Amino acid sequence: MSGESIRVSFVCVQNAGRSQMSTAFAERERERRGLEESVEILTGGTHPADHVHDVVIEVMDEEGFDLSDRTPREITTAELESCDYVMTMGCSTLELDADEDDVDVRDWALEDPDRQDLNRVREIRDEVRQRVSALFDEIERELP
Repeated sequence: MSGESIRVSFVCVQNAGRSQMSTAFAERERERRGLEESVEILTGGTHPADHVHDVVIEVMDEEGFDLSDRTPREITTAELESCDYVMTMGCSTLELDADEDDVDVRDWALEDPDRQDLNRVREIRDEVRQRVSALFDEIERELP
């Protein structure tokens, strides 16, 4: 665990759905809890899409998030290995060095919201919100 801040990343293949929802909720959680100085949030994909899925933009807008200006980005192994927590979304092609004992990699195994109906995507969004909140509860317990 690095002394200064905790680095968390949310990763999937396209960085266009689940990882974007997770990142938005994480940013809000971080702000709500006053952890801006303590928690760094990264997101990316192993094969990023051109844009965030429209259906994801729509259901996140209902929660007060505007993801329309976010662009999926590629995440590097070096970035991931610098993290304390790496959350994959169930579709990961991650190949982290097995010796990276410092990285807590967790697969959230979330369904891909792409091409799902709105109600299903809302369910995925709500599950993401709960998981992010629980993760921040855990991070808060670790902080000095």
